[in-house]
Amino acid sequence: MATTTTESVTTAGSRRRGGAAPRLQSGRRAGRTGLRTKRNRVDPLFLVFLIPTLLLFTLAITLPAVMGIVLSFTDSVGFGDFRFIGLTNYVAVFSDPAILQAYLFTIGFSLVTVLVVNALAFLLAIALTSKVRGKIALRAVFVLPMVISGIVIAYVFSFLFANSLPALATALGFAPLEQSILANPDLAWVAVVVVTAWQAIPSTLLIYIAGVLSIPGEVYEASALDGASAWRQLVSITAPLTAGYILINLIIGFKNFLNSYDIIVGLTDGGPGTSTTSVAMSIFKGFNGGDYAYQMANATIFFVIAVVIAVIQLRATRGKAAL
Repeated sequence: MATTTTESVTTAGSRRRGGAAPRLQSGRRAGRTGLRTKRNRVDPLFLVFLIPTLLLFTLAITLPAVMGIVLSFTDSVGFGDFRFIGLTNYVAVFSDPAILQAYLFTIGFSLVTVLVVNALAFLLAIALTSKVRGKIALRAVFVLPMVISGIVIAYVFSFLFANSLPALATALGFAPLEQSILANPDLAWVAVVVVTAWQAIPSTLLIYIAGVLSIPGEVYEASALDGASAWRQLVSITAPLTAGYILINLIIGFKNFLNSYDIIVGLTDGGPGTSTTSVAMSIFKGFNGGDYAYQMANATIFFVIAVVIAVIQLRATRGKAAL
């Protein structure tokens, strides 16, 4: 009897366990299905914000861009009838000395400016994160140019280059600067670089400050105990640990400087002659001059260059923890 009772209890227990397992598994499956349903369900409020924004972006940016690319294969002047002429505009762009000069100036100006901006911003970031008095106030002062309009900055510096700087050079007897450098085809680009860098340094500076502050202080303390000088700390600690920030600033800065327009217009208007005419300026001037389809081909080429740079930026910054 005892053996029979034990077997009955064991059998009943195994049945209970065997019966409970499927119910538990089915409950888990139901829970997973419910989670999937919740995750896949889109909040209607999300669509309320997304659809108008997507519609405006399509109407204001995507559709005009597509239409412009299509018209670059025509002889359109921006209105009226037109006919398709194939790659004629693109062939003309690559053989136009003025357009090639604009590309050379834009790329050269962007390279020089991005190097100047990043070198100065990096050094300022180190100075403004060190143990100096009033560094918070100094950071606010250095950030001010970022909030001023580019065209306003250009007009102010245009007056300085045309009046104040020549007067100072005359008083000091420095002949090369007694005339405005804005009127000198060989030096006008220097003025453009100086003014553009003056406005661009603050935004780059903020990124570098964030990068320097992200480095643990214990690293510098350990290096100081090992007898590392300030220069050695800069080369062996600060620069390597902020490499991601440097890379991002270089790529984003170069891409932004390719689109420079307002400062160049306010300073030189592309002159003297065409020595400081950027690609963006040549495109806008062409629109006003009736070369709509021709400059749309130029704009399409410029767009492709910008996309290539953006792809390089994404590949270069992939996996970086800088930002």
